[in-house]
Amino acid sequence: MRTRSLAISLAIQALGLAATLALAGCRSLPPSKPEALWTIEEARGAQVFQQKCARCHHPTTTRPLNGPGLQALTKVKSMPSGAPPTDERLTRVILRGRLNMPAIQLTDDQLSDLLAYLHTL
Repeated sequence: MRTRSLAISLAIQALGLAATLALAGCRSLPPSKPEALWTIEEARGAQVFQQKCARCHHPTTTRPLNGPGLQALTKVKSMPSGAPPTDERLTRVILRGRLNMPAIQLTDDQLSDLLAYLHTL
């Protein structure tokens, strides 16, 4: 009888833990910065994104297109690859490519503007 009580207790604890993890996973991501508040660099970065990135990435959702959605990319602990989303790592992925993502040719100014825009997502 005692073994059964222990099993029920453990099952209840496991369900509680599962519910906690499920609710934590449902937390919404921070919203994107409104376009009306963008700096000039962020607005230029949005244009670069539309020209070079939008065919594969949704900017304001995590829903994948051909590549992962990028909502809150710079605000989360890790990118889809598991790496932290530092500007250095983002630059490396953008300029060198990774897995199915091709390398993107950008000028230094375009890259700087694109990174500024990615921080608005």
